[in-house]
Amino acid sequence: MDLDSYKTICTPTENVLFKEKNSKFFGFSFPIANEEDVKFHLEKVKKIHHTARHFCYAYQLGEATFKYRVNDDGEPSNSAGMPIFGQIQSYEVTNILIVVVRYFGGIKLGVGGLISAYKSTAQRTLESSEIIQKTIDVFFKLNFEYDMMNKVMRIIKEKNIKLEHQKMELDCEFVIAIRKKNSQDVFNCFHNLYKVDIKRLET
Repeated sequence: MDLDSYKTICTPTENVLFKEKNSKFFGFSFPIANEEDVKFHLEKVKKIHHTARHFCYAYQLGEATFKYRVNDDGEPSNSAGMPIFGQIQSYEVTNILIVVVRYFGGIKLGVGGLISAYKSTAQRTLESSEIIQKTIDVFFKLNFEYDMMNKVMRIIKEKNIKLEHQKMELDCEFVIAIRKKNSQDVFNCFHNLYKVDIKRLET
């Protein structure tokens, strides 16, 4: 994986079914940006499957540095959350939540059976998800007067820069996004341009 890109999913995948000895496991995957998203999607799943006993999950957040959490929700320790998280690692995805809902079928699966079932459900859920690659971007703010517009726009076009926001009042203010590995080069282009002020934005 490139150091300035990461893999995630673009849309939720819901109700992927896996069966094992009468137990039913339903897998869900959601793209997330923060822990509030995790709470929101968990509550949503609990409303859909309000008679289920276990809502086990794992999530990972971050692009260059990562934060993760697993939850066994009443299943034996490390028999649910970690196998789900293992698939997140295996598929190298981030900014993702996977929830597996279990309906007990009357036959105990044992710890080994649970690990296998939660892993398989998470794997099927990820196989059903559309995984996309995104770049890690650096954001800059440009301030300049109108007479510099053509020169600024030429660089934006030549370097294929994403223009995130623009404000035109007495002078011009642009917010641009640049792929991390190209950021220093683009910064230098604008920094060396007369009458253009460039400042990196902290995200």
